[in-house]
Amino acid sequence: MLRALSPPSIRPPFARYSHGIAVPAGHRLVFTSGQLGIGPDEKIPGGSEAQAELCFANIAAILAEDGMSLADVVHLNAYVTAREHMAGYMRSRDRQFPGTPPSSTLVIVSGFTRPEFVVEIEAIAAAAERG
Repeated sequence: MLRALSPPSIRPPFARYSHGIAVPAGHRLVFTSGQLGIGPDEKIPGGSEAQAELCFANIAAILAEDGMSLADVVHLNAYVTAREHMAGYMRSRDRQFPGTPPSSTLVIVSGFTRPEFVVEIEAIAAAAERG
């Protein structure tokens, strides 16, 4: 089972994430590329929360290809184009991980390949080896 690492000797997380996640031996890993908030129909919703929802749906589809789900995510790297997009991203992230939250990094960047994108998310997931 994955275990959250939150040593009492350091400041608690600023938001709902874990400082670290221990992955036990015998687990396989999946690393996703950064996912943007665009659907298969090429539509890009406005706003960071709606785009984050699409990013997480894309990540879930990638993980499903290897028999995993968002519940197996151990780390997120997220990028937003402005401070005002942080709250929408975090609301979406918090809905996706009702149990132990993954470790997480959030960075503000100057932009992505197209100006309508405001969020990009990549994930690392771990699940027990198939028997």
